[in-house]
Amino acid sequence: MSLEEDKITRISIEPEKQSLLDHHTEKHFTAGEIIRDIIIGVSDGLTVPFALAAGLSGANASSSFVLTAGIAEVAAGAISMGLGGYLAAKSEEDHYAREMKREQEEIVAVPETEAAEVAEILAQYGIEPHEYSPVVNALRKNPQAWLEFMMRFELGLEKPDPKRALQSAFTIAIAYVLGGLIPLFPYMFIPHAIDAVVASVVITLLALFIFGYAKGRFTDSKPFKSAFQTTFIGAIASAAAFCFAKVVQHYQ
Repeated sequence: MSLEEDKITRISIEPEKQSLLDHHTEKHFTAGEIIRDIIIGVSDGLTVPFALAAGLSGANASSSFVLTAGIAEVAAGAISMGLGGYLAAKSEEDHYAREMKREQEEIVAVPETEAAEVAEILAQYGIEPHEYSPVVNALRKNPQAWLEFMMRFELGLEKPDPKRALQSAFTIAIAYVLGGLIPLFPYMFIPHAIDAVVASVVITLLALFIFGYAKGRFTDSKPFKSAFQTTFIGAIASAAAFCFAKVVQHYQ
């Protein structure tokens, strides 16, 4: 909210109520989008390079080869995932702008219908006609507030942060790199890939468990259930890649 908008909001609130608001601090968690990007980046970063390294180790590749291929995959994956996050956020911006333009045109073209929609929305919250009529009339006198009300309560759309696209891209890419380097770490020090993969499995499964637990805590789900699910998925992916590489090598 801008300073001007904040000033307008404060003027419209009774002093005693404003005093209550000034002394009340909300403790809600509001960084959901950033956490979502971190979860996307880290989960893919831990799983994909882990499965790749396990597969190459199963094919008896050297640690240096696995490390080179793994780093290349992490770089490519980070760029790809970051670009995906950027395009997704830009699509949300474009969708919001398109719907806002359409809603704005409807407010001008069919104001009575739009006012009836406001009344219908308020009625869904149990507000009686004699109670919501002043609200409807007040919104009709303020087209910008009316438009924002319709965007939020009729269409369920929140105005995207203009910095969201770049923020999402960098967050996902950095999270992917951080997650992707964990399964590759043992290959930096253990020359034989078949030995390094054992250390990689232990380290990565532990990281997946910790990550799954943290994800469960942030998303208000069951932390241990989330931890075991995340670890299980990572283990299945790496085991499948390892076994597939062994089968291919056997028939060559």
